[in-house]
Amino acid sequence: MRSKRDGLNGPDICAERGPKTKNAEYAPGAMMAFRAWTRGRTTLKTFTTTIAAVALGAFGLLGAAQAQDKGTVGVAMPTKSSARWIDDGNNMVKVLKEKGYGVDLQYAEDDIPNQLSQIENMITKGAKVLVIAAIDGTTLSDALQQAADKGIKVIAYDRLIRNSKNVDYYATFDNFQVGVLQGGYIEKALGLKDGKGPFNIELFGGSPDDNNAYFFYNGAMSVLDPYIKSGKLKVVSGQTGMDKVSTLRWDGAVAQARMDNLLSAYYTDKRVDAVLSPYDGLSIGIISSLKGVGYGTAQQPMPVITGQDAEVPSIKSILAKEQTSTVFKDTRELAKVAANMVDAVLSGKQPEVNDTKTYENGVKVVPSYLLKPVSVDASNWKEVLIGSGYYKEDQFK
Repeated sequence: MRSKRDGLNGPDICAERGPKTKNAEYAPGAMMAFRAWTRGRTTLKTFTTTIAAVALGAFGLLGAAQAQDKGTVGVAMPTKSSARWIDDGNNMVKVLKEKGYGVDLQYAEDDIPNQLSQIENMITKGAKVLVIAAIDGTTLSDALQQAADKGIKVIAYDRLIRNSKNVDYYATFDNFQVGVLQGGYIEKALGLKDGKGPFNIELFGGSPDDNNAYFFYNGAMSVLDPYIKSGKLKVVSGQTGMDKVSTLRWDGAVAQARMDNLLSAYYTDKRVDAVLSPYDGLSIGIISSLKGVGYGTAQQPMPVITGQDAEVPSIKSILAKEQTSTVFKDTRELAKVAANMVDAVLSGKQPEVNDTKTYENGVKVVPSYLLKPVSVDASNWKEVLIGSGYYKEDQFK
């Protein structure tokens, strides 16, 4: 009769010859029984392993299906003509996919009807949430009403959408502070606080259909206007106010053409000491114009020129002592804020906001989350941009 050990360790293969000894020989029948038993053990082990693998695979498929069940988020970006918006789109896709959402990312190439069509298509296809960086923040009211009618929440991304009650949240940077940093840089670089001057300055604004352009301009003028009124800064052209200094679609070629006109009309016998530029793409155009009339030499150094977005060409320009400064906005962090808003909305939670007073869109004050911008110049570009992992140093060689 077998003991319980027999069931675990196989049959007593010396049973036919009595108790097993050190030199025991195995009977042929017993050896056959042992071999049959070991084959059974191997088969059982293989079967068990296979079942475990299938179970794990099924679990993985279930996880993927559950991720897909979270739905698709429509992300509408304005254009690929700026590296900044390409980064925004890539960052949004990365963060949303990490959270388990599908992403329908579309670029409209600064074509308003195209963006409107893309958004309407996202609504038709059943997007759970829309994240929109609008080309023209005043043209989307009807589309957003369609979204609201289907229970689709809308998050304005970086650019405020105006004249609609159906903008639920706004993820952006502190846009007024961006302008303060730009104006403050000019103030410091020219020594205005120390009483130096007078200096000649020209002003550029962003696109008049972008709500942020007014915040940038107003922020900068909150610093510069007192010096203009006191005479320490002189706008030789007399062109002030967004109605005169705006640049449609943030187009660098338009900025360059305007700078050409300013130089030929007002600066044939004068030097321009500073240019307020709200965006790197405009700064590059302005610099091209200035180079065309001899700026950027030992005899005629570049004026102080600001910018925004810390794009690679402008950082290279700063290192070449052409553009003076830019404002860095970490779009990786903006994508995280927007994705967290999406996640909260679809989970029935309240998204985190830190501003409920500033961004009035003509119909309502839109609850917002504002991130902090950072001023960058030749003294700190490596610490801010390379140290944070936003860029790699070999991009600037």
